[in-house]
Amino acid sequence: MANLIEFKLFAPRNEQASLIGSFSDWQDIPLEKTKNGYFQTQISLADGIYSYKFRVQTKSPQFQINEWVDVIDPYATDIDEAREYGVMRIKNGERIIDTYIWQHDDHPLPQNEELVIYELHIADFTGDESEPDKRGKYLGAIAKLDYLCELGINAIELMPVNEYPGDYNWGYKVRHFFATESSYGTTEDLKQFIDECHSRGIRVFLDGIYNHTDEVCPLMLIDRNYWYYEHKHYPEDPDNYWGPEFNYNNYDEKLNIKPAWKYIGDVVQFWIKEYHVDGIRFDAVRQLANFEFLEWLAQQAKQSAAPKQFYNIAEHIPDTSTVVKPDGPLDACWHESFHYFIIPLICGDKFELEEVMSVLDPRKQGYATSINVINYLATHDRERLLRELGDRGIFGKEAFTKAKLAAVVLMTAMGIPMLWMGDEFGEYQQKSKSVTQPKKINWSLLANVQNYELFQYYQKLIALRQQTPALQSDNIDFFHTNAEAKVLAYIRWHNQGSQVAIVLNFSHQHLIDYAIPNFPMTESWYDWCDNCQVKFSEDTLLTNIPGYTAKIFISQPH
Repeated sequence: MANLIEFKLFAPRNEQASLIGSFSDWQDIPLEKTKNGYFQTQISLADGIYSYKFRVQTKSPQFQINEWVDVIDPYATDIDEAREYGVMRIKNGERIIDTYIWQHDDHPLPQNEELVIYELHIADFTGDESEPDKRGKYLGAIAKLDYLCELGINAIELMPVNEYPGDYNWGYKVRHFFATESSYGTTEDLKQFIDECHSRGIRVFLDGIYNHTDEVCPLMLIDRNYWYYEHKHYPEDPDNYWGPEFNYNNYDEKLNIKPAWKYIGDVVQFWIKEYHVDGIRFDAVRQLANFEFLEWLAQQAKQSAAPKQFYNIAEHIPDTSTVVKPDGPLDACWHESFHYFIIPLICGDKFELEEVMSVLDPRKQGYATSINVINYLATHDRERLLRELGDRGIFGKEAFTKAKLAAVVLMTAMGIPMLWMGDEFGEYQQKSKSVTQPKKINWSLLANVQNYELFQYYQKLIALRQQTPALQSDNIDFFHTNAEAKVLAYIRWHNQGSQVAIVLNFSHQHLIDYAIPNFPMTESWYDWCDNCQVKFSEDTLLTNIPGYTAKIFISQPH
């Protein structure tokens, strides 16, 4: 039985448009223009799968005036990239994305302060698995979820999964905002991946690219200067121009809307409602440079996700507290200065106490709470720690010793820790020079003793962090600094009584019976690393700290 299905295209400044599709033998069906800026029609269609696109008299300056161009629906949820058209499904007389039924929406998920995030790229994360049909796909990532549970992470940040040109890309130039990347699998596969994450108590964050698009994004073809800046937003910053930039300042007085606001607002709402994502990492916020829009968008996201908790994360490089709450538009910021100061410290390049303390306690940089910063040693944009060490001629046992020290710093600093996939076992491949060049994780490294021991160390640290309220708190105090010996000690605590003291040795020197005066007093301290009680002499703690090693002490009330 056929039902009337509506097709509409928002193109308020364009003069004519038509619809073509498999249902019309690709012949033009003229569209009627309404006062609210839409071209639309209704067609009687039976249940099934159809392909379609629009034909429009363009207003974009790269074409002749009113030239007719074919465009894929900017709201298309599935794309046949090879044939360049949108795909739509009709079931029971209505448009659907797919028939997936969510199974685990009621499963409890961690609060923001409890998070340990794992950033991954679907294609590279599932690189050398034994099942070739799942390699590089959502289904292959599902097969790895038990590994991530074993590691202990409870949030995944997916690099972009919007449909992009070709079959391998990092995805940071989006062409189709409502469609999922088909080379990774179907929409059902992505939903199953997110559902399976939720069943394991893992939240899923999406990389949202809202600053710019691909050059042949449908909006670019319809009316470039309606949605985008006519010229570069920041012509003085050519190194950070990645494609046509949305103009969030453009206001259409006639229709009383800001076109770019409406479109990206629809995108965010769609991904939250349709794919049940739990947060968004907003790419290139410094270049987007519109806090009013980001405030509105973040509120839209939280309203769409309610009553579920949602996390709005900025990528703003260099990082700044102005982009986060209580005064900024978003919840958190990628803490680039943490990477910037900690890597030279671990590699032995320099020892600047004030710099180190400023990123371990981000309140010194103006951040208010622990959930305001996402700390990391590496990301897809930065070289891995083992690569940084290797570039300085540091390999083998020394490199892994330093990697364990870095892991302690990451997991005990104030802020939310994030791992770049493979860091937990010492992946050392160089950062990809091209976003179209695969860099599959070398999972076979886990068979090496040193790599597996690093994985186990991360595992223990993550478990400690998640079981210890002090490490999730907004409290940190530095109680011992020794610039000459390159030793730093701090305490994390929680108002419920949980306390953790961390002592870091950033020198090659093995310190025997190192004395730490004014060690915070509690009923009893337990040496987490050596699995023993600690030695005190009055209020001074005596401990042995090997070179480039951390000691962790847990308070033990009787």
